[in-house]
Amino acid sequence: MIVSLILRNLLRARLRTGLTILGLTVAVIAFGMLRTVVDAWYAGANMASANRLITRSAISLTFLLPIAHGERIRAVPGVTRVAMSTWFGGIYQEPRNFFPQFAVSVPEYFALFPEFIVPEQEMRAMLADRRGALIGRKLAVQYGWKVGDTIPLKGTIYSGTWEFTVRGIYDGRDETTITRQMYFHWDYLNETMRERFPRAADRTGVFVVGIDDGQRAAEISQSIDREFENSIAETLTETEKAFQLGFVAQSETIVQAIRLVSFVVIIIILAVVANTMAMSARERTSEYATLKALGFSPGFVALLIVGESLLLTLIGAAAGIALSFPVIDLFKDAVGTAFPVVKISTETMLWQAGAMAVVGLVAAAVPALRSARIRIVEGLRHVA
Repeated sequence: MIVSLILRNLLRARLRTGLTILGLTVAVIAFGMLRTVVDAWYAGANMASANRLITRSAISLTFLLPIAHGERIRAVPGVTRVAMSTWFGGIYQEPRNFFPQFAVSVPEYFALFPEFIVPEQEMRAMLADRRGALIGRKLAVQYGWKVGDTIPLKGTIYSGTWEFTVRGIYDGRDETTITRQMYFHWDYLNETMRERFPRAADRTGVFVVGIDDGQRAAEISQSIDREFENSIAETLTETEKAFQLGFVAQSETIVQAIRLVSFVVIIIILAVVANTMAMSARERTSEYATLKALGFSPGFVALLIVGESLLLTLIGAAAGIALSFPVIDLFKDAVGTAFPVVKISTETMLWQAGAMAVVGLVAAAVPALRSARIRIVEGLRHVA
C-alpha cells in the first residue's frame, strides 16, 4: 500500500518530477566526472609499486645524473635491479599531439615493470633495433600505429628530428595500467648526444631501483643517498609513489578546487530537491490531515514524504550513474593523453549513490516533520 501511494504521489506532477530527475541526473554525472578527474590525477601514484624506488638529482629533476651512479646503487644491500630512464619530450607532428616518451635501458626497465606485457618476439625485435620503440596499446589505437611504423618526433629538449620504428605494442596487466606512453633505447639517445653534445652524454634523468623488501624502502633510500653525499651529483631517493605524488603536489590547489566544486554540485541539487519536496508536501497538506483523521500515524505520513524523496533521488542516481560511463568515454577521447588512465571507479559510483541518498533524506526532513506534526483541523482547512 505505502509503495503504491509513494508512486502515485511521485507521478502526480509529472513535469515537475521529470525536470527534478533530469537535474538530479545531470548533477550525478557532473559529480562523478569531477571525482573521476581527481582519480585520474592520482592514477600514477596509486599504481606505484612498493618495491620500486626512484633516484634523482637532489637539486632538481632537470639536473641529470652520471650513469656511473648506477653501479654504486646496484651494490647497495637490498637493491635487486637498476634501470635508467630519461624524459625525452618530443612532439609528434604538432604540439597538441603530446604523449610521454622515455629513453630507458632495455630490457632492465621492463623487468622492473611486470605490469607492462610485451610479447616475447616483439621484445626480441626491440632489442635488435637501436632505433626501436615500444608503445602502449592506447597510444597505438589513438594514432593508428602498428608494428613496423616509423614515428618521427621533433625534439624539444634534445634538438632535431628523431625517427623511431615501432617494434612492439605493450598491453597493461589490467585496465588501470598506463598504456599511453612510448619507450625507446637510452643507448640510442646517449650515442647521439655523444656525437652532438659530448658533455651531455653518459647521463640519465633518473634511476629506477628495484628492491627486495618494500618495508625497507626508507632504509634503502637513505643508504643510496649516503653513497653520494658531498659529491658533485648528490641524489634524492624516494618511493615511486612519493615521486609521483611530487608531480601531483604541483597542482594540488587545482585538485582541491575540483573536489570542492564536486560537493558544491551536491549542495545545489539538495536545494532543488528540498524545494520540490516542500512544494509537494504543501500541496497535499489536506490529504495528510485526512490520513491522520482516518487513523494513520504521523510516522506513516512522514514515511510517505521520505519515501517519495528517496525514490526521486535514487531514480536520478541510477540514471546518472548509467550515463556516466558514455560521458566519461567521451571525456577520455577529448583529453587524449592528458590523463593516462580515465576510469570511473566503484568508489565513485558508491559516492554518487550515497550522495543522492543523503540528498533524498535531508530534502525530505523538514517537509516530513511539518506534515507529521500538523493538526487535523488545520490540515483539513488548508488550501494548496
